[in-house]
Amino acid sequence: MTTYDDYGMPVGAYSEPESLTHQALRVARAFVLYRVRPRWRQVMGGSWSWRRMSSVSRVLVLLWVVMMYWGERTVFKNSIAECKWENWERWSDDANPHRLLLIADPQLIDPHTYPGRPWPLDTITVKLTDNYLRRTYSRIQKVLYPDTEIFLGDLFDGGREWSTRTSKSPEERYRKYGTSFWLKEYARFGNIFFAHWRDGGDLPRPGQPGRKIISSLPGNHDLGFGRGIQDQVRKRFNAYFGDGNRVDIIGNHTLVSLDSVSLSAYGQENPDQVQALWKPAMEFLDGVKTQKQRLVQEELRVQRGLKRTSPFMHEEIKADHLAKAALPKLSDTVTEFPTILLSHVPLYRAGGTPCGPLREHWPPTRPPKGQTSPLEHDDRNAISVSGGYQYQNVLDPRITKDIAEKVGNIAYAFSGDDHDYCEVVHRAYASAGGGIREITVKSTSMAMGIRRPGVVLVSLWNPVDEHGNPLVKDRSAPSLQTHLCLLPDELGILIQYGVFVVISLAVLGLRAFLIASGRISSNTSANESQSLLPTIKPNASSAETEKADLASPHHSNSSHHNPSFSNSSSTSDRGALLSVRNQNSRARSTSPGSYALPTAAGSQYSYPSVQQAGYYGPDDVSGKNGVKVWGASGDKGGKKVRKKGVALFIREFRNSVLKVAAVVVGWYLWLVWTG
Repeated sequence: MTTYDDYGMPVGAYSEPESLTHQALRVARAFVLYRVRPRWRQVMGGSWSWRRMSSVSRVLVLLWVVMMYWGERTVFKNSIAECKWENWERWSDDANPHRLLLIADPQLIDPHTYPGRPWPLDTITVKLTDNYLRRTYSRIQKVLYPDTEIFLGDLFDGGREWSTRTSKSPEERYRKYGTSFWLKEYARFGNIFFAHWRDGGDLPRPGQPGRKIISSLPGNHDLGFGRGIQDQVRKRFNAYFGDGNRVDIIGNHTLVSLDSVSLSAYGQENPDQVQALWKPAMEFLDGVKTQKQRLVQEELRVQRGLKRTSPFMHEEIKADHLAKAALPKLSDTVTEFPTILLSHVPLYRAGGTPCGPLREHWPPTRPPKGQTSPLEHDDRNAISVSGGYQYQNVLDPRITKDIAEKVGNIAYAFSGDDHDYCEVVHRAYASAGGGIREITVKSTSMAMGIRRPGVVLVSLWNPVDEHGNPLVKDRSAPSLQTHLCLLPDELGILIQYGVFVVISLAVLGLRAFLIASGRISSNTSANESQSLLPTIKPNASSAETEKADLASPHHSNSSHHNPSFSNSSSTSDRGALLSVRNQNSRARSTSPGSYALPTAAGSQYSYPSVQQAGYYGPDDVSGKNGVKVWGASGDKGGKKVRKKGVALFIREFRNSVLKVAAVVVGWYLWLVWTG
């Protein structure tokens, strides 16, 4: 029974039309089913059944799939998993250390890095290095989940060269790059690091005050070095990343970040002419001890549940006493936290000071026979005490001395710039514990001249009372532990890919040669020669075929009147003979209801069977590259040329390479995109 709505319309008779999105999805699905999938099967040579899995192309594809998964997934997972905090931290069971990540010299590739590299090689280099930085950084966030991250400078490679409104690059070829280009590089840096900082989450770990990322420390590739710095370039950097001179209280440690590239102008010729460059850093150093004490007092008040600063006293001050009135100060007497110095340029050391066994590019020189201790002077393993255009490998000795004295109580120092790992103890400078232990952090980029980039993990554990006194019984025990976390050797992985490309091409070339020389057959050739009509055994002779035809009980003499048809099976050269079915075997009775055409009595002709229609026998006219075959579907004029010799080799090699490359490239892009 039909029901009607309030408007008199049958219920269910009408429905809303399809949305444009639904129609588009339906069309896309049809396109994939009826266009893409058949073409894909044609390119890949049919279905992937177990019977055909042993083909050369498929074996190579499987090997590529396994190798690329290892290179793009397994290696990255294993390298970061080896750096887990619990694998190397050696604190007591009740410890809850603050976990710090130090990143040095990402130095995003730009036109300044390889000025003579042509397109598209330069674009590929940028994509590879950016992808490596993004994947390793994201993996670190998910697996290691540090509480605080600090960059040690050289965020860009050519940041100092990009012009501002009032400044230009010293080099003519870079003057066309201005602030707009710098802003694109800033967005690119943010897409790699800032956008993936929360990949592991954004909530602080239990017992930690919160998560923090600090990227304000500049390097010589960001600003320049010493007198080469342009003030407008530095102001632009500080406006987006923050002041390079700062003090942070992290994990009951005082971290002092120093803009050492600007301060270095003080140690060069005629420093009075460039006071605007070094004076802010020098003024910061002059007041850093007071700032350290104030921040420690504020931190201890926060840990006790008090306000960070003392409240103002509500009292009346006479006008004549106003000039002598002082702002309220914290009166708490506290103990200073251990100080950690952060600088882009390493501190000064004598030439030949060895960097230790973890230095990759130049490992320590073997000591003479009979000596077990490492060399005290090793030029090969040391950071070179030298400089050049817009760089200096170590700070000036006078500036280093001022830093040690004015900052005071420096227990540890971390720096960048050198791209390789270096660990030294500066015993020439007064500090906490008889020397400053400095670690120069490896570059995190795969394009900085080292095979294994890295980061340094720092575990901070310094429990204190309300006055800042350590609660640990052993006051000489270190409050800081470090670990060098090595990242994957991407260059080595790419080299392995390159070697396997050569092997794959050689294997496919050998296969094509064997097919062209007739030693083996290919699926393509077999598919070409296969007829759409029923066939008999290829080895059957014409006599056997004729005998089988004559032995048929329904044999008619129509074949005697069609010699071209009766001889077709013997003259065919396509590797598979046509199986001729006698026309009488298909004939129907002339009784009522049948559809067969009757044969006229006494007629010498018979009606031809369906399989004879349109068949003119084989064409054995040879072309230039092979034999032309009639009746091949999809060919112009009904002919298809069977390749031979060099032409067959080229076709087989090209098709097999395309089959393998189609899967391998797609698989690689998916691994990289989702990695």
